[in-house]
Amino acid sequence: MTVARSEVIGFALAGICAYAADLGLFVWLRSGLGWDPIAAKSLSFLAGCTVAYFGNAFWTYRGRRAGRREYAVFFAVNIAGALVQLLCIAVSHYGLGLTSPRADTLSGAVFGMALATCLRFWGTRTLVFRVGPAGPPPQGHGRGGEGSRTSWTG
Repeated sequence: MTVARSEVIGFALAGICAYAADLGLFVWLRSGLGWDPIAAKSLSFLAGCTVAYFGNAFWTYRGRRAGRREYAVFFAVNIAGALVQLLCIAVSHYGLGLTSPRADTLSGAVFGMALATCLRFWGTRTLVFRVGPAGPPPQGHGRGGEGSRTSWTG
């Protein structure tokens, strides 16, 4: 199974937009409105997941089925990615004794994010939008075909 360059680029761009939405909403809720950090992060995480899902559904994997089931699996894959990042911080901070803010940032936001991104990419393409050994589903058949979405460009 090969990975198309456009697929990686689309996934990365959807992820960048999701990260911006997550961070922007978190900062606004936490600093601007004074929300509790857990509540702010929970809502911003949900918003980021939603932006990433729609970016992937309507651009990266636009010819594949996108619905409630796919969103639920996508959300679960993103929760798993978040847990990978937390695990990296836990191992570094509590297991290795690297307790500085810099070490926590490196373990969670650099190493953890790299591992989580690999997991999310794999999960998105194999579990959510189902790119299997046989390739993408045939075009023009049922909900999975190219004709299943409204064209906004005519």
